[in-house]
Amino acid sequence: MAKVEVEILGLSASTGSNGAYALILKEVDGERRLPIVIGAPEAQAIAAELEDVRPTRPMTHDLLKNIIEKAGGTVSEVCIVDLRESIFYAQITIEGLDLQVDARPSDAIALAVRFKAPIYVMDTVLDEAGVVPESEEEFADDDDDEDEDDLMRLLQQHEESEPEPPQSVERRRPGSRLDQLRRELDQAIREEDYERAARIRDEIRRLEGSER
Repeated sequence: MAKVEVEILGLSASTGSNGAYALILKEVDGERRLPIVIGAPEAQAIAAELEDVRPTRPMTHDLLKNIIEKAGGTVSEVCIVDLRESIFYAQITIEGLDLQVDARPSDAIALAVRFKAPIYVMDTVLDEAGVVPESEEEFADDDDDEDEDDLMRLLQQHEESEPEPPQSVERRRPGSRLDQLRRELDQAIREEDYERAARIRDEIRRLEGSER
């Protein structure tokens, strides 16, 4: 399995989840995007570092960075290594201390930006959860004075917390319902309504699982 380097493309408040934020990662040498819904504290920690905002007192991830450096280590890379039951899993590699620590992607990325460390995603995770935009032009950089909150539409693909119990599937033929959902998914992607596309994709996976 190969690792794919990604960069942070956008971070915005999510309209689909109360208090949640959409973190969008972009493949460095490709077109795929990986949307992850994260909590407000983690989003604040990432945004503060990206915008070079220095709080009067160290935030949790600043404290972790200080501890790692005082112990003689440095974060060399972070990697989103797995996706199980709609939950992402990451690992932080710490050089100098010979450590590899399991973490939530948001915490791992909050540390990565502080150490200027590369961010990777396993190709199997990108294959499963990545989104390819219909048109690359739609994601081209806008003028520098444009509000950062308008970088892109919010995406809601997977939660980092435990997923809610699946709702009961309507009584209908799975095959015909799957065909309809796939058409709706294609339409949502064409319209770049990725939040709706994510919900449709989850429903497709649920129905496909019930057919096995």
